[in-house]
This record gives sequence, structure tokens and C-alpha cells, in this order.
Amino acid sequence: MATLRSLIFIDQLQPQTMCYLGTWIRGSLPRTNMAAEIIEVAPGLDIEALTDVALKAADVQGGILVVERQFGYLEIHSRDVAAVKAAAEAVLAAMGMTADQAMRPKILASRIVTRIDPGHAFLINRNKGGSMILAGETLFVLETEPAAYAILAANAAEKAATIKIIDYRMIGATGRLYLSGTESEVRAAADAAEQALVM
Repeated sequence: MATLRSLIFIDQLQPQTMCYLGTWIRGSLPRTNMAAEIIEVAPGLDIEALTDVALKAADVQGGILVVERQFGYLEIHSRDVAAVKAAAEAVLAAMGMTADQAMRPKILASRIVTRIDPGHAFLINRNKGGSMILAGETLFVLETEPAAYAILAANAAEKAATIKIIDYRMIGATGRLYLSGTESEVRAAADAAEQALVM
């Protein structure tokens, strides 16, 4: 029996969250303010049949289809919110599940580091996929389980404050988010990211 690890609805993909996806996805590229659904399941190969269900159920595009060691991931999107919701409902029906059976996110780590040292900024920027953190900025890092919830935290943070998304990882055993900006903006973004994961 499949485990529904994540079922995440995003009403409007924010610009940085969407652009970061564009740095690595191999499917259809979403646009800013599109609605999206992210589905994470175990075992990973079950996502293949569920992708077929989602794409046949509604007029949505697939951005991410990944099967990694243990988990499978699907991201679908559309300008039509109802289509995204219909595709997700079709997936749930195929699994014989309801949305409330998805695993709830757990915050494993959440830290704010003020006035980043130039050497620390250099190390972070060597591994980043988004914007660059600059010396003197404040850094927020968050780790969550299941991994896909990192995109929800990133999108919520970007809606709430003027920050830069440095990196987020939404695939694997845990998800991670790095963002930076002024201390006050980062604190507001951190609060929003954490609140998004309280379900």
C-alpha cells in the first residue's frame, strides 16, 4: 500500500520559488502566480501510475516527475486552480485516500544566523541554486520532513517578506530551505515559513 507523504497545494507560485524550480526541473516550466500541487509518495515507483491519473484527469502540466531512492515526486501546475485541484482529487481517488491522510510536516531544524561572515557566505554560495547570500545579511535555514514541504515553506516566506531564496531542496529524506535578507525581513519570512508547516 502506498504512503502519501506530501500533498501540497500552492495557490500562487511566487516568482523566486518558481524560478528556482526552473533551474532544475525537466518538465513543463510553471509561470509566476500559477497554482501548483506537489505529491510525494512511497514507494517511489507508484508516482508513475499516479502521474498518468493526474494528467488524464484535468488540463494540467507536469513540471517534476522524480523517482529517487525511496520516494516519488510529482509537481503539476496550471493557471486554472480548479484543474489543479481536480487532478489532485483524481490522484487521491486512485490511491483510495483523502487529503488528511498525507503525512504532516515536521520541522527538524530552524535557525537564524545574523550578519553572515564573508567566508560563510562563500561556502553557502558554492552550493546554491538560487540567489547569492552576501556578507552581512541574515540567513534563515529550515529542515523539514517530508522533503516536499520545503517548497511550501519557501513560497510562504516569499509571500510574507522581501527576502532572497538562496536554495531549497524538496526531494530526498528531508527538505531544506535557505533564505537571506535583512534581519527584520528574514524574521518575518521565518515566521511565515514555520506557520505554513503547522497543519
